[in-house]
Amino acid sequence: MSQRWEADSSALFKRRLGKSAAELGMTDNNPSCPDLWELDNGDIAVIGRDLTAEYSYRLPEDVSIGEDERLVILPRTMLIAAKEDIPNA
Repeated sequence: MSQRWEADSSALFKRRLGKSAAELGMTDNNPSCPDLWELDNGDIAVIGRDLTAEYSYRLPEDVSIGEDERLVILPRTMLIAAKEDIPNA
């Protein structure tokens, strides 16, 4: 039986996955931009738009958002740019 995953708030930012919003030309130098980071424990931190309220009533049947969770949208371009930094296994 596997344990339930819990986020470790003591984990530190290790490295950006992919390119910054500035490198992708997706910002006007605003400090609040989407980003994708690997933490030192291997987990992934996503900085994006919180659209939990907008999506909560139209989730697929087998998807739920816990009270302590948020649905975050990240630009497709940013995830594609991170692909080479994400291991296959």
